[in-house]
Amino acid sequence: MTADPQGESQHENSAFSVWAPAASRVDAEIAGQQVPMTPAAGRPGWWAADAPAPAGTRYAFRLDGGEPLADPRSPRQPDGPQGASQTYDHAAFEWSDAGWRGSPLGGAVVYELHPGTFTPQGTLDAAIGRLDYLVSLGVTVVEVMPVAAFPGDHGWGYDGIGLWAVHEPYGGPDALKRFVDACHGRGLAVFLDVVYNHVGPGNHLDSFGPYFTDVYTTPWGPAVNLDQAGSDEVRAFIVGNALMWLRDYHFDGLRLDAVHALQDHRAVHILEELAAAVDVFATASGRSIVLVAESDMNNPRLITARQAGGYGLSAQWNDDFHHAVHALVTGERQGYYGDFGPIAAVAKTITGAYFHDGIWSSFRERTHGRPVDTREVPGYRFVVFLQDHDQVGNRAAGDRIAATLRAANPRRDGQPDRAAGLLRVASGLVLTSPFTPMLFMGEEWGADTPWQYFTDHTDPFFAEAVSNGRRSEFAAYGWGFADVPDPQDKETFLRSKLDWDQLSADEHESVLGWYRALLALRRARPELTDPRLDRVRADYDEDARWLVVHRGALRVAANLAETSVELPLAAGGAPAAVLLASDPGIALKQGTLVLPPASLAVVELP
Repeated sequence: MTADPQGESQHENSAFSVWAPAASRVDAEIAGQQVPMTPAAGRPGWWAADAPAPAGTRYAFRLDGGEPLADPRSPRQPDGPQGASQTYDHAAFEWSDAGWRGSPLGGAVVYELHPGTFTPQGTLDAAIGRLDYLVSLGVTVVEVMPVAAFPGDHGWGYDGIGLWAVHEPYGGPDALKRFVDACHGRGLAVFLDVVYNHVGPGNHLDSFGPYFTDVYTTPWGPAVNLDQAGSDEVRAFIVGNALMWLRDYHFDGLRLDAVHALQDHRAVHILEELAAAVDVFATASGRSIVLVAESDMNNPRLITARQAGGYGLSAQWNDDFHHAVHALVTGERQGYYGDFGPIAAVAKTITGAYFHDGIWSSFRERTHGRPVDTREVPGYRFVVFLQDHDQVGNRAAGDRIAATLRAANPRRDGQPDRAAGLLRVASGLVLTSPFTPMLFMGEEWGADTPWQYFTDHTDPFFAEAVSNGRRSEFAAYGWGFADVPDPQDKETFLRSKLDWDQLSADEHESVLGWYRALLALRRARPELTDPRLDRVRADYDEDARWLVVHRGALRVAANLAETSVELPLAAGGAPAAVLLASDPGIALKQGTLVLPPASLAVVELP
C-alpha cells in the first residue's frame, strides 16, 4: 500500500493534487518524470494527477513551466523545506495508544519543551528518554514547540515553511509519532504549538495562490489571507493542517500562536471555524481535544462558547499573570512591565485573570481588554507561567528568571539567599493558582543556562537581516551591539541547550524538590485545582509587602519584604497546619504565621 502526499491510503497509484488557481498549466515532477496535471472536477483552482509513487518517492510541482516547487501540503521534506517533497504513508506506523482518549485540561500541569534544546542530542527520540522524569515531576501535558519544517538545522520553529512536514533534524515524521506514542504510554497528553498567523521567509506559497494579502500587515511579514478573495481555500488549508496533526500524529491539543495577528473580518472567524471542525473530529474519534490560544487581546470571547457568541476555544495563555508575578519579584518595569509590580497587580490577576480588563495600558497608550465573568469562566481556561519561550528568549541575553534574580540579588556571606527565596515565592504563586500552570523546560530545577533567540537561515539575505535586526532592536534600549547574542551564530543555539548535569548540584536539587512538593500538594488538595474564580480572594498590604490568597480552607501566604512579617491567619489561635514551607524559618504560633523575608507557605485552617 502506498499513500498520497496528504496521507490518504491508495491501493495502486498515488493521487497528487495542488491548489494553483492562477496557473494555466501544472505538472507534477515525480521521481524525475514529468506528469501533466488536469483541472480537478468540482474543485475550482485545483489540479490533479494519478501516478505510481510508493512511500519515499520524491516529487515537486511546476507551475506554467517554472522551477520545481515543494508541495504546500507536503508530508515530508527530507532535504529541508526548499527541497523536493516526499510521499509518506501515515498508515504504516504502528501505534500502541489505541486506548488513549486524551486528557481534560482541568487539573492539568503543562511542560513546554523545545525539541532541539531539551536534550544534548536535540531530537525527539532523545526526548523520549526524559519522559519518565516528567511523569515523576508531576507533569500531565507535554507541549512541544513548533516542528513544522523550517530552513537550516536549528531555530525556534516559528518560521516554518513546510507546514505539513516535520523538521527532519528532529527526526522526521516517524520520530514525532514515536514521541507522541511514548507520551501516551506514560499517561502524558501532548500538545503541539502551531503557527497560522504567518509563514517563514523563503516560502513559495504565493506562487501557488493568494495565501497572503497586503490589506493587513504583521510584525513577521505579509498577513495570511483569511478574508479576501481566494480565502476559502486558505482557511481550508489551515483547518486541514490542524486536523492533520490531530489525526495523523495523535496530538491531544494545539497551542495556536499569536492569534491576535489573525486578521479576519468575516462573519465566522477562522478560530470559530477551526474550533467547530475540531469538535466534529473529537466527537467522531471519541477523544478529548484542546485548543489553546496565545493572545494579548484580553478578550474572553476566545474562550466563550460558540452558542454564547464566542469562538469556543478551550483556553488561552495569560500574559498578565506572568507580568504581574515577574515584575513583583524582579522589580523590572521596562516595556510592558510598566503597569505591573505592585502586589495589587498579582492580587487582581490571581482573582480575575486579566489585569488590563478595560483599564489604561501605559505600554499601549490606550485602554485595553475587558473583564472575565469569574462566576462563569473556570480558571483552568487560563494557562499561566513564570517562564515561557517568549518571556525568556525575547530578553536581550535570554536570561532565565533564576539568573535574573541572582544578578539583582547577589548573595552576601552570612545573609539569606534572597534570589532563591523569591524564586520559590514566584513559582509557589503560579503552582497554587486557580489556573492551568505551565513550566518551561528546566525551570523546575532553577536552570540558569540562557535560552536565547537562535536561527539558522540558509539564505544570506535573511541571515544578515535577522542578525542585524535583533542587535539593532536592543541597541535602542541601551544594549551594546556586540553584547546581544547573534542569532545566526551556532554558539547561541548551543548555549541554549539544557544542562542536565545541573541536577547533581545541591542548589538545583533543592529547587527541584520545591517544585515536586508544590506539584504533589496541588494533586493532593482539590482546593488548589478548584477552578471557581469567584471563590478566590486575595488580601495584601502593599507597604508591608505581604500577600495572602484564599483557596478554600487553604491560605497561600507570601512575604516579599526584606524583613519578617507576622500574619494572624487563624481566629482566636485556632489550630492550623503548615502544609508546605519555602523556608525553614516559617512557623505558626497560636494562629499567627511567621514568614521570613522572601518566603511562601501554604497553610491549612481548621
